[in-house]
Amino acid sequence: MSSRWVAGVALGLGIVCGAHLVQSAPRQGGQPQQPGQSAPDKPEMRIAAVVNDEVISVFDLVSRVRLVMGSSNIQDTPETRQRLAGQVLRSLIDEKLELQEGKKQNVTASDAELKNALDQIEKQNNMRPGQLNEYLTARGIDRGSLIQQMSASIVWAKLVRRQAAQTVDISDEEIDDALKRAKEHANEPQSRVAEIFLAVDNPSQDEEVHSLAERLAQQMRQGARFSAVAQQFSQSATAAVGGDIGWVRPDQLAPELGKTVTQLRPGQLSSPIRAGGGYYLVLVLDRRNGSTGSGEQETVYDIVQVVFPVAAGANEAARRTAFNEAESIRNAAKDCPSFLKIGKERAPQLSSEGKLRAANISPQMRALVNKLSIGQASEPIVQKNGVGVIMLCSKSNAGPAALVGRDDVVEALTRQRLDTVARRYLRDLRRAAYVDVRV
Repeated sequence: MSSRWVAGVALGLGIVCGAHLVQSAPRQGGQPQQPGQSAPDKPEMRIAAVVNDEVISVFDLVSRVRLVMGSSNIQDTPETRQRLAGQVLRSLIDEKLELQEGKKQNVTASDAELKNALDQIEKQNNMRPGQLNEYLTARGIDRGSLIQQMSASIVWAKLVRRQAAQTVDISDEEIDDALKRAKEHANEPQSRVAEIFLAVDNPSQDEEVHSLAERLAQQMRQGARFSAVAQQFSQSATAAVGGDIGWVRPDQLAPELGKTVTQLRPGQLSSPIRAGGGYYLVLVLDRRNGSTGSGEQETVYDIVQVVFPVAAGANEAARRTAFNEAESIRNAAKDCPSFLKIGKERAPQLSSEGKLRAANISPQMRALVNKLSIGQASEPIVQKNGVGVIMLCSKSNAGPAALVGRDDVVEALTRQRLDTVARRYLRDLRRAAYVDVRV
């Protein structure tokens, strides 16, 4: 598991839960200075924070903010950077603590593991080998910032699993009870839900974490991608899969979350919800009736999708350009292979192919795809992240989605245990740490 466990703070917040924190007083003119040293000439070489005996520079902070903005499609403005910088700094502090603990426990991220993580990013974004480096360079993002983030994720996952192996014991009785409940409620409506969780480690952080949740919700309503925001900010184990919890009934969630989910429409994002030690943002991806056990066949679509990205807040000319690009490839492609080839040449980041069950895509998408003939491309579709075109390659029937199995239950229970272990582990590291925030 490679999810991130980070905590929400506001910019300039001089508190790290229980840690021995010093908020350094800036020199006259606002420039902090190391003891016994003169201030560096370049602002980016200033110290943003000291974590035990290691430094986080302002350059590190600026690089990570750029990475977060670029990967999440968050609108890049000075105001947004300022508002998110405190949360990003806290994430960097947590990463330092995790890597320091890994060093202490002789746990590392190997070159092979890091290469595999980089390859996965390229595959998930339909990039050719090496294109990720080009993407980072073009946006002024330091590659080292991404490497550190992945290293901390890999090391932290290993540490948490090692810790959990000593404390986590899922009994057969627990598994049997969960399977029994799943079968009893199999015919009830379910929602496919994604989550972002921001922990409140002590009461003094409540207002700041709530404000962060509000800002993230606002950015997502303006076009930021939920899955990417979850990967960067969520403290739940589901962050590794973009916050996707899967298909759940309201009674499987905390009461506050279950009530909200029933009130949301597919595609609708909640406001911040206070529950379970922090704030949640939940997105209802889809809704379906429960399994009837009738053995009905389910439609599976094989599609190719090409999306020409449009930045949030882009002007009408940029939107029109993307629309014209989408229209041109719609007319140029005669079949799925040629359509995908053109897409990867002209919109490589957001061109993809794959098979999707009807239950796993939104009602709006199902309605659109159902109208297409095999080999037919759709009209250009205005989406949150750009203008896209979909081509239907084939349509088939498959057996009904399988009922929840024993492995599914074990995975869900294990994820819950790992979440608990991770939060306690990181809380203890913070309490024992010396953290000196200087910006």
